[in-house]
Amino acid sequence: MKSRLPAWVDLGLIPLLNLMMAFAVAGVLVAIIGENPWRALRVMFDGAFLYPGSLGYTLYYATNFIFTGLAVAVAYQARLLNIGGEGQAAMGGLGAVLVCLAVDQTLGVFTIPFAILAAALFGAVWAAIPGVLQATRGSHVVITTIMFNFIAAGILVALLAGPLIRPGQSTPQTRNIADAATLPEIHELLSAVGIKITSSPLNLSIVLALLACIGVWVLIWRTPFGYRLRTLGQSEPAARYSGVEVARTIVIAMAISGALAGLMATNDVLGAQEALVINFTSGYGFTGIAVALMGRSHPVGIVLASLLFGALYQGGAELSFEFRTIDREMVLVIQGLIILFSGALAYMLEAPLARFFARRTPATA
Repeated sequence: MKSRLPAWVDLGLIPLLNLMMAFAVAGVLVAIIGENPWRALRVMFDGAFLYPGSLGYTLYYATNFIFTGLAVAVAYQARLLNIGGEGQAAMGGLGAVLVCLAVDQTLGVFTIPFAILAAALFGAVWAAIPGVLQATRGSHVVITTIMFNFIAAGILVALLAGPLIRPGQSTPQTRNIADAATLPEIHELLSAVGIKITSSPLNLSIVLALLACIGVWVLIWRTPFGYRLRTLGQSEPAARYSGVEVARTIVIAMAISGALAGLMATNDVLGAQEALVINFTSGYGFTGIAVALMGRSHPVGIVLASLLFGALYQGGAELSFEFRTIDREMVLVIQGLIILFSGALAYMLEAPLARFFARRTPATA
């Protein structure tokens, strides 16, 4: 059984120490290749937050991670490891663009809510199928969700290279959706009220992501379903004994998880790209696993972890411009170290910290 630690240690101190260890190891690697680790860290920070437009890009990437991190977190409450965020986001993008292609020229701005609902619905259905397979056939969701990623990728390739391809071009993507059906960009909204900032792809989907965080918090910690979900995650026999319909709960949990992953598509399909482009998911679904682990599957932690990974994505791009010996691959190494320390080694410090706090807690009779 895991040691009991104060909540601020488990949710705050341990992730912070893990992050510091990851950056320390990354700093050693940067020094080995002959660069100054402190200068590299400064360039990454400036590139993520201080350069013109950089904060907008950081928040744009973070938005994707919030959706996929929440998707993993909801399923993990029932001890279901949803590895299918990539496929669910891809199918969410397909759902959103199908709505836009069908009605964006006639409904205009009213297309947006229908496209958002379609993205959530397509992602939910794509995740619910592995949920049904686990609940009724015992097929493990780790295996089935991984395989469904490949199926979703194949479906998108077939459609974007065939019936959905933009007329008159060979690039595998759809036509651009109508301007009225796109999510407004933040710099445009601020400009309309007299606030001038550098343009970036950051759009209103970040508001949707934050609303999703609130919704997940309410669902998991303030509803009977959330209680049943957490009970199932703690002990399936205890959940059955207390009257939880395990199969139904698994399917619903996976559907909600898939809906959140599907909503990630709104950031690109309805926002930055304004079309469905091949491979638009770009690994966000897999990184969402690390985001959920680092954020301890709590919405607040997921937001903070998403901001960190968004900064790594944006700041890492600046590293490759500033240093000849540091390229995108080194940034991937840094991300991998953070995933290692926040995931596989997440509780490496738990035992020594538990002993430390035990020595400082007065014994009770």
